[in-house]
Amino acid sequence: MSHIFENNKALNFVAGTWLPGDDNKFLDIEDPATHETIARCALASTKSLDLAIKGARNSFERGDLVNMRPVERSQLMFSIANEIREIADDGAEVLCRESGKTLSDAKDEFIEAALYFEYYGGIADKIEGKSIPLGPDYIDYTVYEPYGISAQIIPWNFPVSLAARSMAPALAAGNSVIVKSPELDPLALSMLGHALQKAGVPEGSVSILNGIGDDLGAKLVASKDIDQVVFTGSVPTGQSILKSCVNEVVPALMELGGKSAAIVFEDADVDQVVDSVKSGIFFNAGQVCSCLSRLLVCDELYEEVLDRCYSLSESLVIGHGLDNPDLTPIISEKQLKEIENKIERAISEGAKLVTGGKRLDRTGHFMSPTILSNVKPGSYIAQEEIFGPVLCVMTFKTEDEAIQIANGTEFGLVSGVFTKNLSRAHRTASALKSGQVFVNEWFAGGMATPFGGIKKSGFGREKGTEALYNYVRTKNIAIRL
Repeated sequence: MSHIFENNKALNFVAGTWLPGDDNKFLDIEDPATHETIARCALASTKSLDLAIKGARNSFERGDLVNMRPVERSQLMFSIANEIREIADDGAEVLCRESGKTLSDAKDEFIEAALYFEYYGGIADKIEGKSIPLGPDYIDYTVYEPYGISAQIIPWNFPVSLAARSMAPALAAGNSVIVKSPELDPLALSMLGHALQKAGVPEGSVSILNGIGDDLGAKLVASKDIDQVVFTGSVPTGQSILKSCVNEVVPALMELGGKSAAIVFEDADVDQVVDSVKSGIFFNAGQVCSCLSRLLVCDELYEEVLDRCYSLSESLVIGHGLDNPDLTPIISEKQLKEIENKIERAISEGAKLVTGGKRLDRTGHFMSPTILSNVKPGSYIAQEEIFGPVLCVMTFKTEDEAIQIANGTEFGLVSGVFTKNLSRAHRTASALKSGQVFVNEWFAGGMATPFGGIKKSGFGREKGTEALYNYVRTKNIAIRL
């Protein structure tokens, strides 16, 4: 483990200092591939939360970030990025072992986190208002101001990159940030705290606390001193958080679940489809909110695509993330059982098990790559998020039917289209009800493309320049001369 953890224990980064929890309480962090306890993380106390909120408020009121010259705030962001790159190798091993993901993917998370700080560091000195003409006797203009304290609840599937995704624009805009790390894999975020401290973030402007969501997370979002809430996670938890936000009339940014579909038309490149299936549903063991969980294939290509997906699943190398396999373990026993239960229900409702469908007989929380066919559009497995390496393959006859099936869930995070027909691609993308549409490659977007959902997949956008405006509010100033 990293030298940052003294005696394999991680503390909480609270307003510039490192603190344990009340009564020296720690949470054991498990390697999901071996069941081995790899380190212990201090559970933040209510006292630590109060100190974090007080520190964040004091930093904001002092203007530690917002009163910096914008170019200086940009330089701070670049310094943070440099420090993240310095710990990327050590951090990758820690993240790999605590989350189960591959070593290369864990390294990519740290590099992506650095890129987020560089991206928003480049925008920090370009947050510009506008002048509004009201006539010769008036001057009217707008300015963007930070909210104050941004409370951010981070999920366990991509803790480092998603923390940076929301933390970077918040800091670039001049907010203070309090992060609640995921209890299943908080260690890499603790390392991120050390990088922030070493880069010289002002005392109190950032805190990273580890705790149980129902306890610490609930207390954080219910605080009367929070000015904004950012959450990525499940719909039920998001709904609970929104109720707290309503009580205090606090703005929220929500990225929730997904049940995303890709439509494969008869002129699609099947190699592109299969490559997208591999990255879309088997990457990170399917523990991705925007994963390709429903594959809608036209009758003409159905058997070929199903056979190719089966061959793909059989070829996947499964193992510990340190060995960089194709398929890694599920994060926890609880999550694995939920996946098994959903598959059993799908089969009982008429879905056909093409391959997989059960945990592997080996140490660790390993789920076999699973493909289900004969899935009915309105069935439970076609409607509910699985969050595992489970692909539902369905058929359609017409373009309108495919669009209807793709749109026929309560979610609307991402969707996809595979076709060589540019007109059809545009037409279908326009008809699909989701925040982002991929054409001929799943995950075709990048850091500069706005990301977020509609319907029960949430609201607000992360990534790109558009995300920055989720972390500021507009003030208008009207002057009669």
